[in-house]
Amino acid sequence: MSDKITMKTPLVEMDGDEMTRVVWAKIKEIVLDPFVDLKTEYYDLSIQNRDLTEDKVTMDSAMATKKYGVAVKCAPITPNAARAKEVNLHKMWKSPNGTIHAALDGTVFRAPILAKGITPLVPSWTKPITIARHAYGDIYSAVESKVPQGGKAELVVTDAEGNETRTLIKDFSRSDGIVMGMHNLDASIRSFAKTCFEYALDQGIDLWFSAKDTISKTYDHRFKDIFSEMYEAEYKEAFEKKGITFFYTLVDDAIARVMKSQGGFLWACKNYDGDVFSDMLATAFGSLAMMTSVLVSPDGYYEYEAAHGTIPRHYHKYLKGESTSTNPIATLFAWTGALARRGELDNIPELIDFAKRIEQVTIEAVEEGFMTGDLALISTVENKKVLSLDEFLKEVASRV
Repeated sequence: MSDKITMKTPLVEMDGDEMTRVVWAKIKEIVLDPFVDLKTEYYDLSIQNRDLTEDKVTMDSAMATKKYGVAVKCAPITPNAARAKEVNLHKMWKSPNGTIHAALDGTVFRAPILAKGITPLVPSWTKPITIARHAYGDIYSAVESKVPQGGKAELVVTDAEGNETRTLIKDFSRSDGIVMGMHNLDASIRSFAKTCFEYALDQGIDLWFSAKDTISKTYDHRFKDIFSEMYEAEYKEAFEKKGITFFYTLVDDAIARVMKSQGGFLWACKNYDGDVFSDMLATAFGSLAMMTSVLVSPDGYYEYEAAHGTIPRHYHKYLKGESTSTNPIATLFAWTGALARRGELDNIPELIDFAKRIEQVTIEAVEEGFMTGDLALISTVENKKVLSLDEFLKEVASRV
């Protein structure tokens, strides 16, 4: 087609695994390719190709994101022991998200996709709650070891002059055990805090930050201190002028506050907390397939993805030749988010308009009763029509 929208700079395209890989291909075929002359630099992050390349492809995709500035990622498998044996992997490769996030640093912002008729499970939530997840360090880049009975584990810090400070973690005299070492960087925590403060100001919403400094008196307390220092020195006046607030609270208190809130705020979390709580919020707002996710790097890189996993249950049905009613909205919005950002950076208004139009008609379709099975179970819209994956994508394309 001669009237397709032309792109100037490629997107970094990171393909994934199982059912989301199928959804990925169908989104391109049905919704994107008819309207956009897609220009991407492709990386296959399937578990088989990560194993074949000894996970080099994952780091290559992160470096390409630094080169081109915008990436869109399909959900990949993070193998556990059972999956590694099932797929016959050489080893249990680390989370590709962890590898990419460590390379790009930054913050992952996750927000629910709202549609009339999809009522949150928490009745008081009348406004979206956005999660800001620190995308560096913690358990995702931790080192671990088994410790035999009779051994001991120590935390050893060696300074620039070679002087060691040793802290006993545990004497394993009574039993075998396990040990883990995690880290973070002041520079990354500061970038995380800065990105959160800037996002809250831009959106005009309150910022909450939660951790567990009463128990983790050094690690978590460092996060608390950096947020507090930066707020007092750089953002307090701007927040007060905007009429918004920042406060810190313990993570368990934050949970209680969130459940009683009306929503409409940014909740900043450490890496693991953000991973868990974003899934909780997505489900409570309607569906894991109804949440956007974007990594914003302090260096100006953006990586868009769906917040959910690879949907193996639907994939097994697909392999049998059965039709599935898989919800593609989060993956579709990953593509539209990336295309809109590419359009902004390259000054292509028609690409921005196209991306926003897809998002608009997708929500319109759901609100008019055209939806996948997961949404039909919770939607209050009358005369719902449950569509298969292909049917839903064709419905969206027909409205563009």
